[in-house]
Amino acid sequence: MVVLKEETPLLQTEHTARLLQSRAANRGYITKILHIFHDLFPGFLVKMSGDLLDLSIPWNLLRINPARYRAGNQLSPNGSLVEVYLLDTSIQSGHREIEGRVTVTDFENVPEEDGTRFHRQASKCDSHGTHLAGVVSGRDAGVAKDVSLRSLRVLNCQGKGTVSSILIGLEFIRKSQLTQPSGPLVVLLPLVGGHSRALNAACRHLARARVVLVAAAGNFRDDACLYSPASAPEVITVGATNAEDQPVTMGSLGTNFGRCVDFFAPGDDIIGASSDCSTCFASQSGTSQAAAHVAGISAMMLSAEPELTLAELRQRLIHFSAKGVINEAWFPEDQRLLTPNMVVRLPPSTPGAGGQLLCRTVWSAHSGPRRMATAMARCAPEEELLSCSSFSRTGKRRGEHIETRGGRRVCLAHNAFGGEGVFAIARCCVLPQANCSVHTAPPADTRVETHAYCHQQGHVLTGCSSHWETEDFATTHRQSVLRPHSQPRKCVGHPKASVHASCCHTPGLECRVRENGISSLAGKVVVTCEEGWTLTGCSALPGASRVLGAYAVDNTCVVRSQDTSAGGRTNQVATGALAICCRSRPLEQGSLELQ
Repeated sequence: MVVLKEETPLLQTEHTARLLQSRAANRGYITKILHIFHDLFPGFLVKMSGDLLDLSIPWNLLRINPARYRAGNQLSPNGSLVEVYLLDTSIQSGHREIEGRVTVTDFENVPEEDGTRFHRQASKCDSHGTHLAGVVSGRDAGVAKDVSLRSLRVLNCQGKGTVSSILIGLEFIRKSQLTQPSGPLVVLLPLVGGHSRALNAACRHLARARVVLVAAAGNFRDDACLYSPASAPEVITVGATNAEDQPVTMGSLGTNFGRCVDFFAPGDDIIGASSDCSTCFASQSGTSQAAAHVAGISAMMLSAEPELTLAELRQRLIHFSAKGVINEAWFPEDQRLLTPNMVVRLPPSTPGAGGQLLCRTVWSAHSGPRRMATAMARCAPEEELLSCSSFSRTGKRRGEHIETRGGRRVCLAHNAFGGEGVFAIARCCVLPQANCSVHTAPPADTRVETHAYCHQQGHVLTGCSSHWETEDFATTHRQSVLRPHSQPRKCVGHPKASVHASCCHTPGLECRVRENGISSLAGKVVVTCEEGWTLTGCSALPGASRVLGAYAVDNTCVVRSQDTSAGGRTNQVATGALAICCRSRPLEQGSLELQ
């Protein structure tokens, strides 16, 4: 049974049926069109070999693996190594797409359905879970074909569940992991509810046990940070895009967005197994489908490299994603900076990232407008915090610095008097065997600039930051900015500010400074690291404008400024950007010279 979109005209339905027959004949297969539906819905009934489902590769599979899909140059998972747990509705495990691939566990914890007249039709009870199972590991339309999947029922026939049901389900997975140790585990959470500290904490504990959790961002066209488990930092949170790589719209709603989203994935008009019958297919849309794509890709990556940590997995997904393809105008203006403009792609068949240093940008929550408010951004436990920056929409901020809290280094940004709040921005990198530290120079208290150095032999500069110690001085003078020095191991700042140099040592690590002093009419200046180099630090150069902040977008350092000397008009020669670019080379090729 082939069911097309509701708005498909009759002539298009007939054309699609004939096209299928023609392509089948070219491959030596005989098909028979049994019936074309005219009035009930657009579609047709066809008798054919299941092998013919490969004749037309769904758009979503082509999108996550565009150039390599037909060439076969893709990761080939060993399904026995990785298990995917799906917490959802019940599943029709006998569907031809997933038969033999899905184990329906005896776990079931669901609330009663609403309404006295609700009838539990099997096809409706199984619809969501069956479709997602097919997207993850379906024989024909799945991302990670042959990956095994275990189903836990935590949603009722109306697709509703409770936080307690999900918590008990996660505990079931943890107990199974302890009693029957196996290979890597991926947990797919295609559900969303209001923000829950308990649910986020449960996700954190599972992630510490080396379980990869992938969650739907939600379909409320809202900030994903307001929902759980999407807001848990340890969860890979996925938004949904359509065939044009644009955010999915669902009536007046659509995909969630914001800093808690890691990236986007195909989630519109996704063909997958239908619970209507054991050979039926259907189209569904939403961030659940997007998360299922990432769960499948994660399973394939872990099958190829079972020792990957969550940090390495997330960083590689970010590194190989398509950048800058989403039209940011779809998002609310205050969310455009915070929402990652990335659509996930399947990494190449060669394991690893070619030895390249991998980094990502982590934004904090907004500090709020209180006079002494601070914002804090953290890296994952297996990542190194290589630099810290800050951003304020009004430019009224006291800068930023790195300090240690609870045994972990964090990025802190400080609001200033009269400010509307700040964001802290951490640059988090995977840097094994790294020895990193921060060297702080207090205010020079003279007309001479404040200097901070990397003192230890073999340490290289990965980032510069500064903050004002005296609030009144900070609000009446332009924000302290940093500039390059003849010695790349040195940060230079305003004499009335504390300056901090982030320094790291690891075998084969080398860094260098790039700068750009040309500003656009929009008050934005950028500088990008060269091919093979990774941005680790992003700061502002001195200029005539108030600096709103500096932040990293992929491998580009962006500095935003606002002219305060001409009635608020933007100055074309306002401020420049300073980027610190690093790379990690193999020991036999690495240079021990300080760069």
